[in-house]
Amino acid sequence: MTASGTSPSRSTETAEDGHPPRLHRGLKMLGTLFITLSATTPASSVFIISPGVVGQAGTGAFWAFAVAGVVGVFMALVYAELSSAFPLSGGEYAITARALGRLPGFVVLGLILVTQLLIVAVIALGVGTYLEVLFPHLDVAVTAAVTTLLATALAVFDVKLNAWVTGIFLAIEMIALIVVSALGFFHPKRSLADLIAHPVAAAAGGSTVTAVGVGTIGAATAVAIFAYNGYGSAVYFGEETKDAPRSIARTILWALAIAVLAELIPTTAVLIGAPNLPSLFGADNMMKYFITATSNSTVNDAISLAIAIAIFNAVLAIILVTARMVFSTGRDAAWPSPVSKALAAIHPKFGSPWIATIATGVVSAGFCFADDTFLLVVTSTTIIAVYAALALSSIAGRRNGTTTHAAYRMPAWPVAPVLALGAIGYVVYENFQDPKVGRPSLWTTLGIAAVSAVYYLAVVRRRGGWELKGAEDE
Repeated sequence: MTASGTSPSRSTETAEDGHPPRLHRGLKMLGTLFITLSATTPASSVFIISPGVVGQAGTGAFWAFAVAGVVGVFMALVYAELSSAFPLSGGEYAITARALGRLPGFVVLGLILVTQLLIVAVIALGVGTYLEVLFPHLDVAVTAAVTTLLATALAVFDVKLNAWVTGIFLAIEMIALIVVSALGFFHPKRSLADLIAHPVAAAAGGSTVTAVGVGTIGAATAVAIFAYNGYGSAVYFGEETKDAPRSIARTILWALAIAVLAELIPTTAVLIGAPNLPSLFGADNMMKYFITATSNSTVNDAISLAIAIAIFNAVLAIILVTARMVFSTGRDAAWPSPVSKALAAIHPKFGSPWIATIATGVVSAGFCFADDTFLLVVTSTTIIAVYAALALSSIAGRRNGTTTHAAYRMPAWPVAPVLALGAIGYVVYENFQDPKVGRPSLWTTLGIAAVSAVYYLAVVRRRGGWELKGAEDE
């Protein structure tokens, strides 16, 4: 059913009659939470992204994830208020365009579109690593691409079906994280106090450890923030969720709380329970080293299969999210007319943005063959820029009145957006000190923003402006 109670076929007819294409409001809060948590993908973050944080900051990864969690609280409050005001399938760009202005909104569109398409590839590339327990000689890129295309085929179906699928897979990955946490906490090799007061990382040569500085932890925090990212994805289902202004805000806050616990606890357990820190830091696969060193190969095989399922679940959820944003860009006529019309199409039976879903999956599958360094550079700081735009949007929305109708209002405003901007500024500064990844990533983010702005000014605005559409037009 649509928000107005019409059938899927009627939705297509109204689009042809001149009204914006409508998604079908059939999700309850729990279904939206399942998809949102799957997009946040705690297990994939712990097994794929967390090792990168540990490799950079050592046991200082505890601080990186803890600080990222605090930033997450600030941003979740911002997300909740803005999503309550604008529960639209366009997500961050639709919010920014309405609260801050069309040009900033289109810049955010460029940033989030590139990031989301690449994130699918980043996550999917982890499938081959954990399927090696059954298929030792898998081609990583091909496996990732096939995973992406299979998830795309499933994502075309009704969103309620996908909510239950992601919920079942989510339960499996949570069990895997509980097992990992138990392995670390039941056989500790160092205390939590050691992680807090004396963080260490691999020294030169890798056979010993050395104290890790605040700057290194600060730079690693940017990656930890990326690991938590996804709790705001609930907004993309705002046009498909019942009582969206209230439900989406609650979903975001719950998703952030669960994600922080589900990622910080297992990461801490690994740092506390690893038998040998230099071996952990130097391992090609940190999680495999930790699991086999603290249990046996059978447990490693079982957990590896669970993580492969979790990665597929994450790919499915992120495609569901990204497809709705791509659908929204078509509905908002961001592209040439034939492209926009196709992307805004809704499947007459499943009620899904099926062409946008297929386009998302095909492009993301292509990115699976890109260089790993390229993917890391492009995705490392774009989400930081999007967070900054949202924090500014929450301030602007209060001042210009565009968010006064929000069903949820963050407490102690403007503490959350101001502190979030301060934390973002610090992370950007620390990233600029990193010439290998941080600095190139910042320049890449600025480049994407510049190209997006030029396209908006030279194409979109010149043809008569950017007409933003959404659920409020029903």
